[in-house]
Amino acid sequence: MDSCKTNKPPPSMAHRKQQPPVFFVWNHILYLYPEGLLSSSGGKDSCYNMMQCVAIGHQIVALANLRPAESRGNIDELDSYMYQTVGYQAIHLYAEAMALPLYCGTIRGTSVETGKMYTECEGDEVEDLYQLLKLIKEKEFVEGVSVGAILSDYQRVRVENVCKRLNLQPLTYLWRQNQEILLKEMISSKIDAIIIKVAAFGLDPEKHLGKTLSEMESCLIELSRKYGVHVCGEGGEYETFTLDCPLFQKRIVVDTSEIITHSADAFAPVAYLRLLQLHLEEKPSIRSSNMLITQSCPCIRTTHTTEDDTPCSQEKGQEGEDAQPIIWKSSRTEFLPTCKSLESSGLSPSGYCWISGISVQLNSSKGDSVQDSIQQAFISLQGRLEAQGLVLKDIVLVHLYIRKMTDFTAINSVYGMQFDICHPARVCVESSLPADILFRMDCLIHQRPVVTADAIHSEREIMHVQSISHWAPANIGPYSQAIKVEGELIFCAGQIALVPCTMQLVTGGILAEAEVSLNHVKNVLEAMNHGTTLHHVLIASCYVTHYSHIHVANSIWQRKLKEQREMQRNPVVYQI
Repeated sequence: MDSCKTNKPPPSMAHRKQQPPVFFVWNHILYLYPEGLLSSSGGKDSCYNMMQCVAIGHQIVALANLRPAESRGNIDELDSYMYQTVGYQAIHLYAEAMALPLYCGTIRGTSVETGKMYTECEGDEVEDLYQLLKLIKEKEFVEGVSVGAILSDYQRVRVENVCKRLNLQPLTYLWRQNQEILLKEMISSKIDAIIIKVAAFGLDPEKHLGKTLSEMESCLIELSRKYGVHVCGEGGEYETFTLDCPLFQKRIVVDTSEIITHSADAFAPVAYLRLLQLHLEEKPSIRSSNMLITQSCPCIRTTHTTEDDTPCSQEKGQEGEDAQPIIWKSSRTEFLPTCKSLESSGLSPSGYCWISGISVQLNSSKGDSVQDSIQQAFISLQGRLEAQGLVLKDIVLVHLYIRKMTDFTAINSVYGMQFDICHPARVCVESSLPADILFRMDCLIHQRPVVTADAIHSEREIMHVQSISHWAPANIGPYSQAIKVEGELIFCAGQIALVPCTMQLVTGGILAEAEVSLNHVKNVLEAMNHGTTLHHVLIASCYVTHYSHIHVANSIWQRKLKEQREMQRNPVVYQI
């Protein structure tokens, strides 16, 4: 998240000219949804995510499934980037086993818009999902969608696009969880699923199709460690069909099936199990929803920090052998300095520059509204950018300082309209400003060689995860959680100590908040670039509400660095 209340003044221009920062801040936001909708393929992931939804307190009210069009003939498997279609003939038993209504749609489109970002595209198979969920929302009054995505940004981005257009909240509690741990959890949670498709080296159709997860666990882990196979099949290595789980009132039994070879490759044959005859069986006992076997919430991390933790050794002048050298830059002023005109650092050889002092002064005597004043500030900023051959899309990071959080909604409404779907990373805090100043904004800009609609997609990687998960707080505002520029530098938005699955502030005070905030930063960095950790950070800015919290933030930072397996000796600029 990116909003917080703080007394921290902005860093000086000298510090802004250094390498791009990573920020973490904290605040309290509530974001809950009482109901959910399962968009079901019948696989283990959608089933386990549904169990997570129920365990957290959501109510499953309907099932949804997309299947091949009849005009395509007797086709079980479509070449789809979005949907699992193998086993779709048995989905009606899935609904009967759960005693829930099932809504089925037809996949008429194809994979047309295949870029990293997705916008509404006629003829794309994603629009088939939109039409189906639109129908269900009208009939069932649902508020959320349960999605079993684990690692696929392609699928997540498209589901989130559909949900945003329909004002639905995607719930992806498996997102970016450790796949080996997830598989073990699914098995221990009594999910009985069988392999119905194989498409990877080491998986034999004759040997492995029809086997259960528990029977395949050791084989999948071995293949993962030897050849990099995704343990949960996130690379398309295999697909599953669920026969039973604690949510089922009846168990699905496969009577007859046959193996269909899709591709007889000598090393990685592709084949699937066509389910010919199935029936339902009564279960000895029905496990109530409050008795679901689920693991402890991954969001809650045990904090080993205590009040006795001391600041880092460097602050005491005793740098330990493994301590990460930190350059402390701390300042304290009554008010943020305001600029009568915009200031610019000038364009660096690598194409970066800061523009600071973008302030909005509200003149109510002239009848100016908050929105009008903010719009004028952006017009002024845009004029300054154009004078340097830049545009708003070149902005990669924004520091937004607000005098009163009561103005946040009005400011945000105008701010969000200035950018397209690729918003800059942002940190937004409430801070001390003169009474007539609504907000102050500082921007970091990176000039692209060619300004086109597609340039930002090719040169930048944008993270904008809107799903509720156990991974990190959902992105619910006009900003990106992180931006990677030209594959080199990552700019991370502000992170506050929210429990991701509930979007509520973690309990435990400053100690827990500092640790959870840093965990979120770590997770975002790792998601943007595999292997990136906190010891790769060049600049980190920590916004605190009181100076007494500085030593706590410092001690947590040092402990987190020591937890990394490899320590780099490069200095870190850490601003409080």
